[in-house]
Amino acid sequence: MPSRPSFFSSTVGSKLLVAVTGISLVGFLVAHLAGNLIVYLGPEAFNEYSHKLISNPLVYPAEAGLVLLFLLHAWKTIQLTLTSHRARPVAYEHKRWAGHTSRKSLASTTMIWSGLFLLLFVPIHVRTFKYGPHYTAPESGVRDLYRLVIEIFSKPGYVVFYVIGMAIIGFHLWHGVSSAFQTMGADTPRFTPVMRKIGWTMAIVIAAGFISIPLWVFFAGGRP
Repeated sequence: MPSRPSFFSSTVGSKLLVAVTGISLVGFLVAHLAGNLIVYLGPEAFNEYSHKLISNPLVYPAEAGLVLLFLLHAWKTIQLTLTSHRARPVAYEHKRWAGHTSRKSLASTTMIWSGLFLLLFVPIHVRTFKYGPHYTAPESGVRDLYRLVIEIFSKPGYVVFYVIGMAIIGFHLWHGVSSAFQTMGADTPRFTPVMRKIGWTMAIVIAAGFISIPLWVFFAGGRP
């Protein structure tokens, strides 16, 4: 029986790590979206929620764990991609999509590129909001993140950048969620269509939910 280090260095172990870290990151996206949607309730509700979140002492180990998950997911994915290229150094002369039962799609064949874009997008997004200007809400004295959201999403350039980023996240999840379930053993002939539909639904809901916020701010002024 292989040791744990050698197993997670193998192709099978690496795919499992990619799947587990990927699903964990999807869970974070769901929770993050739920929190962000509170912005629709107005500045008081959103600022109160964000203050409770950032003042929780557990937020620091949670953020550290999230960074580790993100980097491990990216590192193992890049590693698997390089291994695959070394195994087949000459690309197919013609790419053809397989039949309806195949998992091959535009989303599946561009996972590495959408993932690399997100490696660029996420640090910019975190720097913009987490380390952006610190405004104080006059009513409560806490950080006025609502004002920052309105300010940032009133800029057309950042709205376009953010919408593209969220669309690419949705594109990444379109294949990634069902693929992760398959790797973790939840994929059987009976449940394969269900897993795909779950993945597609999550991709659409998460991307659309995040995209709705900058569009609401930019076109409606962000007032409930």
